[in-house]
Amino acid sequence: MSPGPSSFFGSSVVPFRLLFLMWLVFSIEFFAQIDLGWLGIKPRTLEGIPGIFFAPLIHGSLSHLISNSIPLLFLGSMIFFFYERIGGVVFFRCYFITNILVWLLSPRVSYHIGASGLIYGLSSFLIFFGFLRKEFWSLVISLVVLVLYGGLFYGILPLFPGVSWESHLSGAIVGMYTAIDLRKKKRV
Repeated sequence: MSPGPSSFFGSSVVPFRLLFLMWLVFSIEFFAQIDLGWLGIKPRTLEGIPGIFFAPLIHGSLSHLISNSIPLLFLGSMIFFFYERIGGVVFFRCYFITNILVWLLSPRVSYHIGASGLIYGLSSFLIFFGFLRKEFWSLVISLVVLVLYGGLFYGILPLFPGVSWESHLSGAIVGMYTAIDLRKKKRV
């Protein structure tokens, strides 16, 4: 596996679009003085189903938004740059399947918001995929992501009140499953 013909900037189009939507939603909330948290994932309820689509766009504070923005842009761009052929599948699964799992399995019936489930999915995929493929560049990518974001995995434990560890755990599982599922694809 070697980097594809596309540029790193071109590979960041999807993450940038999602980032734009996240910042737009936060700006609307801030300037209109409204709370869109009700568009988050509320597990096993009808009103929580839209959260499967909208929860990653909604953030509780500016620091929450910033802490999700940088990893999303970096990890998302890496997915599309280094794994151009499967990047869309990985991103889609980490976005939607993670949120579906939170809706189905979370024991807390409170709203889950933010893009951290997606971030955990992308980082988990990048880490596991390289070790499973055992190709030089994939291993390098895995090690870089492990060094930069390996500490994220403390977030899968229910240590911090108010933090959706369920999203983190679901994202990590989806990323790992996706890495296992796609590891034998010839061209990535």
